[in-house]
Amino acid sequence: MSHRSAVTVTPPDDDDVLKALGIKPELSRKMGTFGNYAISFSVICILAGGMSLFGFGLGHGGPVVMLGTWVVIGGLTLLVGMSLADVVSAYPTSGGPYFMAEKLGGKRWGWYTGWLNLLGLLGAIAGIDYGAAAFIGAFAQLQWDITPTPAGTMLIFGAILLLHGLLNSAGVRLVTVLNSISVWWQLAGVAVIVGTLTLAPTEHRSVGFVFTHFHNDTGFSHPFYVALIGGLLAGYTFCGYDASAHVAEETKDAQVCAPKGMVRSIWVSWLAGFVLIAGLLFAMQDYTATQNTATGVPPAQIFLDVLGASGAKALLLIVIVAMLFCGNAEVAAASRMIYAFSRSRALPGWKSWRRVNARTKTPTRAVWFAVVVPFALALPVLYSPAAYGAITAINAVGMIPTYGIPVLLALRKGRDYRPGPWTLGRWRRPVGIIAVIYVVVITVVFCLPQSKPITPESFNYAGVTLMVALLLATITWITRGKRDYQLAAAGTALPGEAATFSAGGF
Repeated sequence: MSHRSAVTVTPPDDDDVLKALGIKPELSRKMGTFGNYAISFSVICILAGGMSLFGFGLGHGGPVVMLGTWVVIGGLTLLVGMSLADVVSAYPTSGGPYFMAEKLGGKRWGWYTGWLNLLGLLGAIAGIDYGAAAFIGAFAQLQWDITPTPAGTMLIFGAILLLHGLLNSAGVRLVTVLNSISVWWQLAGVAVIVGTLTLAPTEHRSVGFVFTHFHNDTGFSHPFYVALIGGLLAGYTFCGYDASAHVAEETKDAQVCAPKGMVRSIWVSWLAGFVLIAGLLFAMQDYTATQNTATGVPPAQIFLDVLGASGAKALLLIVIVAMLFCGNAEVAAASRMIYAFSRSRALPGWKSWRRVNARTKTPTRAVWFAVVVPFALALPVLYSPAAYGAITAINAVGMIPTYGIPVLLALRKGRDYRPGPWTLGRWRRPVGIIAVIYVVVITVVFCLPQSKPITPESFNYAGVTLMVALLLATITWITRGKRDYQLAAAGTALPGEAATFSAGGF
């Protein structure tokens, strides 16, 4: 990465950059470099993804695959993030990937990218907050011997979403403070968890076990295939770093701070996540008992075996709070995307979702859209546990392709692509090519069968989810997108329309 200017120049004003892109500045620009980094780090949330899918990793390749794919996928994700950051610097808007795709490839590219990114963000909120509700249920079982039920978990899930809606409605200043706390909470949490698991056990697993042991409960016999699908642990966790782009219109010096925040969130998560997973593996006492724990949360069983009930509950609380921070940050990112996509007239009811509260300078209605829709997405879990897998699939296969599309289109532009002040320079093309290839491969891997025999409970819904998302985008493009969709300055009248900017209120 480099700054192209060889002499000191005055950076362009943030609002002037937006106006040059055809956008009227409306949001409150109070976020700094650390705040921008903090929202992506909070959304990646290694204490959420790493913990939620730890049990999946134990059965899909075991320690060697868990740590090996974490290293490989983390490194490749960093290349994707750097390539996307280059494009973010040129187009620092709340729309994120869809805005970049439209500017670089045209309306249809923007439309499809936007719908995939939107569904991915909404699926992420549902997956993160429902996962937090499940962890709270596990804590309640340890603390009060309350057996979690689907209805009870759904009730907790709804309460978490309501909390996140209220916090995000208060304005970006509070969101920034919470995200900043989240960074230190997560890093301190990893240190406390790993430190405790290092000092407390009388026995630890050997180095050979942690770095070489292979365990396969998938029903598939080929180790390479098992390693591929075992990469879901890392692949799912390394999602959401586009949050730095979605809050770019609220970030000072966004052309530099947003790409910096994105890249930094990835490499810090990469290092801290490796330490966390290795620490859990070294401390694990009984492999089979951990997999089949009555709590439903394998890391909780490790905590129980090492520390007893009181210590386990304390560490579990650390993880739960981190998950709540993560979900809150994801709501912030998704609401900005909804706001931006609506000012392009892409969503039904777009006039409402693009409105900005005059007092807080926050797209409040978009915030509640980002709360209500994920709750509806998760309702099928009441009737089928397999539905949660479909929700996480929406997140993974929706978001990751949208990271590669702007990079691909920028490469296709060749010399006509004009980077911003944060750029990879001569490394843009080789890094970008590797990034695009990785995005294609990991998207296919996410859609592969993960266990056999294949049943409704074990079926991988990612491929179906991707097809449904693309079908939805196609139908909406044909029925209204070709006619209505266009990038336009928010708060200004579009052709054939009276101005609808909210003067205030909800």
